[in-house]
Amino acid sequence: MMRAAPMITVHHLENSRSQRVLWLLEELRLPYEVKRYARDKTTSLAPSELLAVHPLGKSPVITDGKVTVAETGAIVEYLVEKAGDALRPTPGSPEHRRYTYWLHFAEGSAMPPLVMALVFSRIKKAPMPFFARPIAKAIADKVLDGFIKPDLKRQLAFMESELVSRPWFAGRAFTAADVMMSFPIEAASSRGALKSNFPNLSGFLERIHERPAYKRALDRGGPYALLG
Repeated sequence: MMRAAPMITVHHLENSRSQRVLWLLEELRLPYEVKRYARDKTTSLAPSELLAVHPLGKSPVITDGKVTVAETGAIVEYLVEKAGDALRPTPGSPEHRRYTYWLHFAEGSAMPPLVMALVFSRIKKAPMPFFARPIAKAIADKVLDGFIKPDLKRQLAFMESELVSRPWFAGRAFTAADVMMSFPIEAASSRGALKSNFPNLSGFLERIHERPAYKRALDRGGPYALLG
């Protein structure tokens, strides 16, 4: 009697990057199961249970039989290969070069200023002695206004310009790079960074939100609200 192939398990932390993994699996039509984890109510961080899955105790992470894969980009590459190179342009083509660039840009360049903006915004609201609050606020505002916000604005303008002549980041066709890019763009939108100044990025969000696989992933993953 043949054993059934092990099913991919997504260790899914609520309101996190792992939502992209569910979406990609839906796009690729790969069977999977979801194991949900709630954030710590005090710190909003991942729970300690994830340490049993991966030494860093973070999400996203998937298990596929005896294989454990962490980091969204690595998971995306693993799943795309597993699905027979679906949602990946032909190697050597201009589309493939753009695909590779945006696949890594999402976490390597786009997310750091968004995370830093979140951290310094929280510093201004953090509990502290009353005499320290003006100092903390002044430092946070200086970093935000002098470095983080200009960097974020420059990056968004760059992303916006890349979608002037094509609907998707790699070219005319939707790819896994668009799945990767969805999180930083949604994060920027949720914090009011897009407003009316970036119509191409706003249009990108509208297109991905209408994809059936995106909607199915929301049904599987549960309510999705980015932390702000």
